[in-house]
Amino acid sequence: MDIIADCMAAIRSRGLKVILPESDDERVLRAARLLLDEDLARPVLLGVPESIESRAANLELSLDGLEIRNPDGDPDLEGLAAEIASGRERMTTSMALRLLRRPLYYSGALVASGQAAAMVAGAANPTKRVIEAGLMTVGLAEGVATPSSFFLMLLPATHDGAPRAYVFADCAVNADPDASMLADIAIASAASAEALLRQEARVAMLSFSTHGSANHPHVEKVRAAVDIVRERKPDLKIDGELQADAALVGSVAAKKVKGESAVAGRANVLVFPDLDAGNIAYKLVQYMADAQAIGPFLQGFAKPIADLSRGASVDDIVATAAVTLARA
Repeated sequence: MDIIADCMAAIRSRGLKVILPESDDERVLRAARLLLDEDLARPVLLGVPESIESRAANLELSLDGLEIRNPDGDPDLEGLAAEIASGRERMTTSMALRLLRRPLYYSGALVASGQAAAMVAGAANPTKRVIEAGLMTVGLAEGVATPSSFFLMLLPATHDGAPRAYVFADCAVNADPDASMLADIAIASAASAEALLRQEARVAMLSFSTHGSANHPHVEKVRAAVDIVRERKPDLKIDGELQADAALVGSVAAKKVKGESAVAGRANVLVFPDLDAGNIAYKLVQYMADAQAIGPFLQGFAKPIADLSRGASVDDIVATAAVTLARA
C-alpha cells in the first residue's frame, strides 16, 4: 500500500497550484523544482523575484516554469484584502492589507480566493504561525470550530495480512481538547481518512475504558464527544469510548463490546483523548512497529493547508504537497 504514490498519481498532470511561501529556504526551492518536473503541481514561490533568482543561481537551480509572486507588487492585493476582511468582525480592509504583506497570510489569501489549491508551509515557521494564518484567511470548514492535525500511519504487512493504513488524531495541535473539540477532531479526521484511504471512515474514540468498563471524568468526556458527533453526523460510523485493543482487534471487540458496532475491531481512524496519548501513541507505533508516520497534516480548514516539520527534507515537502493536493 503506497498512499503517497496513489496521491501523486491522483494529482499528476492536473496542473494544481500549490503556494510555497518560504522561498528563501533551499529545501523549498528544490521541492518546487521537483514538483514541476514530475508534473505533480504548479508551484508558486513567494518573495522578491530578484532575491529568489539570486538564491537559485547560487544553488545552480533552474527556475524555468516556476511562478514567483510578490505581495508588494501584486495589483490585486487590495481586492484580496477586502475579500479577507468581509464577513470578519473587527477586521477592516486596511488591517487585512497589512496582514497580507506577510508571506503566510498572502499564501492563505491566494488559496481562499481560489487562485491556488493548497498552501504548504512550516519549513521555516512554527505550527502556531501557520495555523494563525490559515484561520485568518482560509478559515475553518463549515460546522468545525477546532483546527487539528492527523498523522497518516502506514504499517508494514505481517505474515498473515496486508499492509495497513490508519489516521491518528490529534497528535500535534490540541493539548487537552474538551468534548466539543474532540467531536470536531473526529469529524475532520473522518473526512481526511476518506480522502486518503479510499475507504469509508470507521472512527474509534479511544479511552482507557470500553463502553462503561470504567468511570472517570476523562471517560465521560469521550462519551460526550461521541454523542455530539452522532448528533451532528448521524451517518458517520463512530464508536466509543473504546480501548485500543477493542477498536482494532476483532476477537477482543467480540468480548468487550456488547451489541452491534460498525467500528469495534476494525477502526481505521483513531481519535485520542488528548495530545499526551496521541503523540506518545504515534511515536510508539512508528518506532516499535516499524511504521511510516507521515505528517502531521492540518485539518478542519475550509481549504487544504499543510504544516511541515522544520526538519522536513526535500522529499518530505514533495510528499506533503502531494497528500495535501490530493485532499483538495
